[in-house]
Amino acid sequence: MVSNERRAWLRGGLSACVLAALPAFAGSAPDAPPLLLAEVLRGDVDVSRYWVSEKLDGARALWDGHSLRFRSGHPVPAPAWFVAGLPPEPLDGELWIGRGAFALLSGTVRRHQPDDAAWRRVRFMVFELPGAEGDFSERLDRLQAIVARADVPWLQCVEQFRVADRAALQARLDAVVAAGGEGLMLHRADAPYLTGRSDVLLKLKPLLDAEATVLAHLPGRGRLAGMMGALQVETDQGVRFQLGTGFSDAERRAPPPVGSRITFVYRDLTRDGVPRFASFLRPRVTF
Repeated sequence: MVSNERRAWLRGGLSACVLAALPAFAGSAPDAPPLLLAEVLRGDVDVSRYWVSEKLDGARALWDGHSLRFRSGHPVPAPAWFVAGLPPEPLDGELWIGRGAFALLSGTVRRHQPDDAAWRRVRFMVFELPGAEGDFSERLDRLQAIVARADVPWLQCVEQFRVADRAALQARLDAVVAAGGEGLMLHRADAPYLTGRSDVLLKLKPLLDAEATVLAHLPGRGRLAGMMGALQVETDQGVRFQLGTGFSDAERRAPPPVGSRITFVYRDLTRDGVPRFASFLRPRVTF
């Protein structure tokens, strides 16, 4: 059954519907806005039916026409000039500096007092018009027109392209990864605007990522004596395993605290759901 809220989003009635769905801009615990979240590309999918773009390793952000918010619902502490250049239409996208620059981006957009010079590197890379009518191809045309009309260098459309088949998709993935990117996103061309996790949006990466909670620090041996050798962690699915690779010596001397959340990458899952070839990526960053 489709909820009344979902029907409102699908109709694309922006003003009242979008603002009602976005978090209240007061109080200390805002609600996360409803956004479209990706599934993993698996199985026999006709990739020619999708628009494809590079997966950007940045901070998801939503502009409602008046305020810029993180995925969590918290306000983005952006400089006034950055926000003033954004158009009146709602936009969904990623705050991004460049490939391999997540730490720099995170440090910039999380500062309560924005650093103007640092923000000059940040771009709002947009890929969706929240609540708008039409299929994704139609929304993409309107999105490009909106960005062109705004005409500010920090607002850009994520480049979208089509591929003929899986071989062409794999070739593009290989090229992106070789250049330092992390993967691809596929958005079905005929999809209406949706929120929640859906297979109209798919992600393709050479390594998958997930989050886990730190349960314990396990001591190191040999060269790692006196440092953390591995973390005992538990995934959101209740699977416990030891995570012992991907750490610098500095991180082993001051490991993520017990009870904290971390992000790790892995190749695939065993039959018991244990991540294979898991490696620590970073402490979980909450925007």
